[in-house]
Amino acid sequence: MAKGYWVAHVDVDDLGEYESYKTANAAAFAEYGAQFLVRGGARELREGDARTRTVVIEFPTYKAALACYNSKIYQNAKALRDPISTGDLVIVEGVNR
Repeated sequence: MAKGYWVAHVDVDDLGEYESYKTANAAAFAEYGAQFLVRGGARELREGDARTRTVVIEFPTYKAALACYNSKIYQNAKALRDPISTGDLVIVEGVNR
């Protein structure tokens, strides 16, 4: 079964409040087996436009990635993020290997 991934590009307006979001989302990510592959860090934009922060999260399955996003736990955390950031998020199915 293919893994699932969240790929997000985010501009954060309040880094202090963003830490509250990160703390709140940890329970949902643990429940759905998420692992961060990219969480900010150095980067070099080569084509197009992107927001200032890139995040890639791996889930054991595409179904788990969708379920995590739709969970009440994550939606409560997301409510903390929404007022202090702007972002783009794609949930994508990985390649079977």
